[in-house]
Amino acid sequence: MRFLTFFLQEAPAQQGGSSWSFMIMIVVLFVIMWLFMIRPQQKKQKEMDKFRKELKKGDKVVTVGGIYGTVSEIKDTTVDIEIAKDVRIRVDKASLVKDFTDAQQS
Repeated sequence: MRFLTFFLQEAPAQQGGSSWSFMIMIVVLFVIMWLFMIRPQQKKQKEMDKFRKELKKGDKVVTVGGIYGTVSEIKDTTVDIEIAKDVRIRVDKASLVKDFTDAQQS
């Protein structure tokens, strides 16, 4: 409570409005942080959620551990990935981070 009253109290006459300029600086700093840090992260998270919801059989994916594979079966929270001929692993959907289907392979 003391912290809040510190910011809301009026400035003494000799300071000449420095509390208002301090409050404006804090607000501007928060807006800058939101624009450059929080907003891009939220956008990236929405893209990842969309990617995971739109998965289908045959999509090529990469896990957070760097395992490349092809989706062979999709369940509620897990995905079966074929990483080699007749070799399948089950991973959590949250561990899928990239779709390289459109990437050019050499």
